[in-house]
Amino acid sequence: MKKQSIYSLLAISLSALAFGQVAIGKENIEGNSTLLDFNNTTNNTLGIILPAVDVMPSDFTTANNGTFLFDKSSSTLKMYENNQWVNLSKEAGDGSAIVSNTTDDVGKGAIIGSETTNAQGVLVLESTDKAMILPRIKAPHLNVKSPYPGMMCYDTETQSVALFDGRFWNYWR
Repeated sequence: MKKQSIYSLLAISLSALAFGQVAIGKENIEGNSTLLDFNNTTNNTLGIILPAVDVMPSDFTTANNGTFLFDKSSSTLKMYENNQWVNLSKEAGDGSAIVSNTTDDVGKGAIIGSETTNAQGVLVLESTDKAMILPRIKAPHLNVKSPYPGMMCYDTETQSVALFDGRFWNYWR
């Protein structure tokens, strides 16, 4: 009976997190309109590493607009938008540093901000009134000493999204 109570309490606690705001690498979320927030110290050099796929997903729907990934077959960064994959790399990068994950996928991924979603992904942020704040790094091309292919952040110096494709930083405004 005691084990069952502990499992129930754990399940309730975890489900509460699914609807809440999440901070990673910091104590507090910035603002009420933020779903996911990352470390924003001035010397931060840590970004998000996008999933690296061997085969591009082909069964996506418009629910997946805004999906980002690293395409290992072409060594490019891509985003899904309006039922097609858009190339974000100016030219082919280098995915040779990517360490392949050989474990089996378990489950459908994690959802933050909603109980369910039609989107498919490892991490799905689902909200009608909240957004994610990317990790902020000043001049990542100078300050991130060993970027990993598929790294994504917000460059506070150029005020743009920065994506590393294994060879070059690609900047998007």
